[in-house]
Amino acid sequence: MRIGIEAQRLLRPHKHGMDRVALELIKNLQVIDKENDYFIFVKPDQDTPEIASTANFEIVEIPGGPYPWWEQYKLPRIAKAYNCDILHCTSNTAPYSKNIPLITTLHDIIYMEGSLIKLLTTRASLYQKLGNLYRRIIVRKVVKNSRRLITVSNFEKENITNFFNLKNKDIKAIHNGVNQTFTVKIEANHLKQVKTKYKLPEDYILHIANKDPRKNTKKVLIAFNEFLKTSPVKYKLLMLGCKDHYLKILLNEIGAIALYKHIILTGYVSDEDLSVIYYLSQLFLFPSLREGFGIPIIEAMACGVPVITSNTSSMPEVAADAAHIIDPKSVEDICNGMLKITSDANYKKGLIQRGLIRSKQFSWNRMASEVLDIYKQLYKEINT
Repeated sequence: MRIGIEAQRLLRPHKHGMDRVALELIKNLQVIDKENDYFIFVKPDQDTPEIASTANFEIVEIPGGPYPWWEQYKLPRIAKAYNCDILHCTSNTAPYSKNIPLITTLHDIIYMEGSLIKLLTTRASLYQKLGNLYRRIIVRKVVKNSRRLITVSNFEKENITNFFNLKNKDIKAIHNGVNQTFTVKIEANHLKQVKTKYKLPEDYILHIANKDPRKNTKKVLIAFNEFLKTSPVKYKLLMLGCKDHYLKILLNEIGAIALYKHIILTGYVSDEDLSVIYYLSQLFLFPSLREGFGIPIIEAMACGVPVITSNTSSMPEVAADAAHIIDPKSVEDICNGMLKITSDANYKKGLIQRGLIRSKQFSWNRMASEVLDIYKQLYKEINT
């Protein structure tokens, strides 16, 4: 087989969820498949590849233009020029072209839910809004054109099936995995370097935030403010992905600007440093309103950190009995979860132990093997 994989953002310096999933897929396919030929289509950017071209893997840089132009015009033509038997698009969108049998990974369809006005007036960044608008415009056609669909949880599979009425469509749920960065023992020197680099306090609670309202950061701040009124230990709240200006807006809105001195902002953090930040935290707060999977849940578990997460969408599926499950719309629930974990040593220890066991059930190697099976099935289908 000659397999094309769209990994447009693979070379951008700050990789996020879908980029990291594509990267892990490719890295693990390189390990398990020495027979088929792969062409990894990327857009030039500032980062150096974390994967190298090998005997059967070629990194193909396709320059030029904004993402829609790159995906709709350049990608299908290059894939055709490389005589690909299959094109796998990894990040929720794909070309309209039917020239090559298409497999699309739909991580979620959050951008299809709710009104268009709500989508455009949300507090998400302009980049996020434009990206979601683009997805909303083309994904129905992409779903129709795809020979196979992949998603990342059973919840999302059911959600996509119902939304697009896919009774006869081939869609498979394949769980994400945990990067080995989060499962190896942390060296003392690295731990010391990260503590110094980010000025980490002794006692802190970790939260991943951005301007997307579904990350529920405003309620996290309200709950943390209430938590500090009761907790005998004055924890800090360490927030990843949140900018100072946006934090001050939220604190003003909830009338808690004094909380600012209890919060530390890190900016973007590499996976190598993130493993240490997880490891040193007292607990990880992930009370998101909606997720297609929720990779940070199992990353934190793999680092031996107790997790608070939501009873909505895919999160109970991913966390199972290894997290403290809350109603993300309830400030009281979030606050009580923090108090329970920080005051009950046995309960905290039990969460950590179950989390370590749970995280081992998610493997990038297994994910890549299941995706490879889909490649083989489709190739057999189109050649019989």
